[in-house]
Amino acid sequence: MVDVLVCVKRVIDSTGKATLTDDAQSIDGRFAGYTLSRHEECAIELAVRAAKATDGSSTVVTLGDGDAEEQLRTALAMGVDEATHIVADSSAYGPADVALELAAVVNDHAASGRSYGLILLGNDAADSGDFQVGIRLAYELGRPVVNGANTAEIKDDRVIAVVNGPDGHETYDVPLPAVVTVLEGGVEPKYPSVPGRMRAKRVTIEQREPRSELIGPSRVRLRLPEPPPSQVQILGTGSDAAVAVVDLLETLGVVGR
Repeated sequence: MVDVLVCVKRVIDSTGKATLTDDAQSIDGRFAGYTLSRHEECAIELAVRAAKATDGSSTVVTLGDGDAEEQLRTALAMGVDEATHIVADSSAYGPADVALELAAVVNDHAASGRSYGLILLGNDAADSGDFQVGIRLAYELGRPVVNGANTAEIKDDRVIAVVNGPDGHETYDVPLPAVVTVLEGGVEPKYPSVPGRMRAKRVTIEQREPRSELIGPSRVRLRLPEPPPSQVQILGTGSDAAVAVVDLLETLGVVGR
């Protein structure tokens, strides 16, 4: 039996328009809405699968304000068993702070009899681009870590993680307990069903206060990339453009010559 912990973050919906806050330290979500990143949705799916395969349990944890409960309920609706909410203003926390708080959750739960053999996280934060939390958490706990895995499954007392590396698929065979960060693409998350959402509403979420002294983020600022340039070519007007359109379609291979 292996209990699995999956760590998530309330982030801006990437389908909306991104704007920065006045201090350029984070993305302003007032006009975009909030969600879970695709990486973390895949991590949730892997956590649920791994726990069920070993007759263990799965727990989701997040650090955020009261609104972050929405993302915890989503993970519960996707099949996670339990949830822990570190109630804090996430914008004031850097990767080192988050890793310390997550380590405190792991250690406190272990002291109460619930030890996590596998910890899963999204490979990087979808809003700020931070990719340090998984590595820092593994360091705090003294555990091996695999970054950027597409899949992770437990076999006996080990985790088998597959990474799509530059030269092809790489397979890592790591002893438990371990930490794995997940990239999307290896599994298809099962999105919440109506019964799942109803069950999630009934789950009591553990709430806790931060335990560590705050260090704060060390980033200088965020910068939005320039929008890609667009080009428009006028082929002609009216019937005079017909020949040019046919030539263009032939060039693109849409029609044969």
